[in-house]
Amino acid sequence: MKAALRLAAVVVLTILAAGCDDEPTQRKAFIAFLQTRIIDKPGLHVPHLTPDEAKSFGGDYAKQYAIITDFNDGLDQSVAKPMQEALQHGAMRSINDVVTRRADFIAFRDGVAQLRATLDKQLADADAAHAALKQPEDLKPVFDQAYARDVTIPAKAFADIFPDLSGALNALAELGEFVDEHKDQVAINGSMLQTSDPVLQAQLTELIAALSAKNDALNRATQRLRAVETGS
Repeated sequence: MKAALRLAAVVVLTILAAGCDDEPTQRKAFIAFLQTRIIDKPGLHVPHLTPDEAKSFGGDYAKQYAIITDFNDGLDQSVAKPMQEALQHGAMRSINDVVTRRADFIAFRDGVAQLRATLDKQLADADAAHAALKQPEDLKPVFDQAYARDVTIPAKAFADIFPDLSGALNALAELGEFVDEHKDQVAINGSMLQTSDPVLQAQLTELIAALSAKNDALNRATQRLRAVETGS
């Protein structure tokens, strides 16, 4: 019986030792993955682990990487896709849209606030999980750099778009409201809004200039986001 117990103890210790010996190898593989698949590549790259990669890292490091992939999956489904729909449906395709689609622009503008709240919540959850990690000294700076590339930087790029998108939609709504309030004095002529009243013309010009400025700001923010995604 004692011999059997000693044998069992040896087996347990051997298993534990093997597990401990695997950690440096797993960590080395994880560091190499973060460096070559994310950090060394331009732009935004968030590869999902293959079964072999997950096995080579071990369960703990695979869970750590899941902080990055889970954030990006949520960003894509809950923020990026709805925002793209807002950009597409919220675009003014003709001057008639200023009047006929004013309610749509208001609804899209209000929806942007919800998207921002969703992004803030997802980023806060990811940051909290990241801060709670206890990582070896050789892994931490590499993981932090990969986290910044795939979480912090794209989150900021998306966050920077929201004020400009809201502003552009709000400017559209305000212009539509003005035209509707003065529909007997403001006429749609082709792609232009015109009025014979000098006072109204000055107000109309100011509203159109504000819309143009907001659209320009939105275009610049969108270009910055594309630069983050492509690395260009």
